[in-house]
Amino acid sequence: MSEPVMGWVVCRPRAARKVALLAAALSLFGAVALPTVVQAASDTTFAIESPKAAKGLMIDVVHAGKRLVAVGDRGHILYSDDQGSTWTQAKVPTRQLLTAVFFVDDKHGWAVGHDAQILASADGGATWTQQYQDLKREAPLLDVWFKDAEHGLAVGAYGALIATDDGGKTWADVSDRLDNEDQFHLNAIAHIKDAGLFIVGEQGSMFRSSDDGQTWEKLEGPYEGSLFGVISTAQPQTLLAYGLRGNLYRSTDFGSTWEQVELPAARGALEFGLSGATLLDDGSLVVVGNGGSVVVSHDDGQTFSVFNRPDRISLSSVTAAGNGNLILAGQGGVRVATATGAELAKQ
Repeated sequence: MSEPVMGWVVCRPRAARKVALLAAALSLFGAVALPTVVQAASDTTFAIESPKAAKGLMIDVVHAGKRLVAVGDRGHILYSDDQGSTWTQAKVPTRQLLTAVFFVDDKHGWAVGHDAQILASADGGATWTQQYQDLKREAPLLDVWFKDAEHGLAVGAYGALIATDDGGKTWADVSDRLDNEDQFHLNAIAHIKDAGLFIVGEQGSMFRSSDDGQTWEKLEGPYEGSLFGVISTAQPQTLLAYGLRGNLYRSTDFGSTWEQVELPAARGALEFGLSGATLLDDGSLVVVGNGGSVVVSHDDGQTFSVFNRPDRISLSSVTAAGNGNLILAGQGGVRVATATGAELAKQ
């Protein structure tokens, strides 16, 4: 079994079984392969509407313009137009775990998840259609990125890299663009300012592309454990890669060289896995993870302050609420927190 991918692990050998909560109980993924297999409309199973959806396991949360959109367990997708105070459940044609969501503007977005599924929305996340899935392989896609409304990439388990040039009407398996003979799981993809695309994954694997994913260079990274995420800072060619046991690394040259960033906690260095991050409008960076970890930087990722929520909930994603607060997603759903990650009444 591989190392945990913040709230889930990807299993070897091939199997697919899901367990509920982040950190305490982990979701287990299975094998990957990517022929296009799309259900007929008559066979579509929609996510069950539930008043408790906003309190369930949520894996990712992002902005669609001013709207907030979150995805998670049982095919639940939620959206909020009041900075996270209330959430509405979207109509979604799956009941599988969704692992990531990405919007290129206030209308067009894509979500990925189990069974190599890709869903698309053209109305800001209120309704979704299925563009792609592979039922036979029982494999997860773990992250998705789009350059514009036509050109996008998704990454996932066993080295999966798939691409579209027509907004998701068709998807092609382009995994062979990567020098990834061992088929390491690809956990995250992000665009780095004034540089290009960057992928991180299992056993510290790293790949970069300067031409929007047409060609890729394999890098020797600074860490041999799993990396769960990557994010651009506000500075050109500068990025952070983060993962298991509080490991956080910073590069100012698009991944050619790295320095480890220390995360001093109350009882020594932070050792909780880090799983999600966001770049705020003022250039600040927020990274979240297991044990209620919320780490914040105001100097382009050179140093961080560390806060661990007293509830110790496992967090998988974070974004700005739009009013100075944060939206946290993970164990126990989506919630509003202060700029430090604390409960609003307990700053």
